[in-house]
Amino acid sequence: MQRTDLRFPTPRPAGDASASEPAAAAGRDQIGGGAADRSDGAPAPGVRRSRGRVFLRRVRRFVALLLCAVLAVIAGTAARVWWVARQDARPTVDAILVLGASQYDGRPSPVLRARLEHAVALYREGVAPRIITVGGNQPGDRFTEADSGRRWLIAHEVAETSVLAVPEGRDTLQSVRAVRDLMRRHQWRSVVIVTDPWHALRSRSMARAEGLNASVSPARQGPAVRSRSTQGKYVARETAAWLHWWLLRRSSGFGHGVV
Repeated sequence: MQRTDLRFPTPRPAGDASASEPAAAAGRDQIGGGAADRSDGAPAPGVRRSRGRVFLRRVRRFVALLLCAVLAVIAGTAARVWWVARQDARPTVDAILVLGASQYDGRPSPVLRARLEHAVALYREGVAPRIITVGGNQPGDRFTEADSGRRWLIAHEVAETSVLAVPEGRDTLQSVRAVRDLMRRHQWRSVVIVTDPWHALRSRSMARAEGLNASVSPARQGPAVRSRSTQGKYVARETAAWLHWWLLRRSSGFGHGVV
């Protein structure tokens, strides 16, 4: 009878994985290669989506921070307009400057008249020995804002020799530069500006930027301070106008007689 030789494979120790490591590694390489980097070198779709989400989050964060910064600047400027409007500086200076506003054939408008009345009060207090009026005219006008203001002051017992008219300027910046040139010729440097409260910050900033030692004493009466809604409108407009000047160093052109 023929004998059959049955042989069984010798059991391999559990810790000996040397034979299976190459195959396992090859399997991992195939699986991993498909998840991370394909054979053509491009990232897998899942990786691309993840990177896109990270980029969008960073863009949204940047836009949010930028928006917060812009809102903070606007709010801070409005607060400065409001704060300076409530200041009243009356140092002894070389001249009182009355910024122009509308006039009607030689008669000051209520806005301009309120400024002139306040300038007279400062003059009588001894703040300055002279008053400067400034402002041009509109096409077709017979009188300028400066001449109308000068005539009104002389009619209200201010000495003619103490009033100087500078009939130039269609906006605040032009007017300030015209007065700067006059004051340089006379070697005057210090000035108290009389204007509406909400216009105080911008007019003072412009005058100082042009080299004048400027303070401001706003007129507390007149249409510019008549109601809360009017005040809010002026604060909003002056906030935009000041930011426009600060960024571009020119007047905004939002409206004659105010800016």
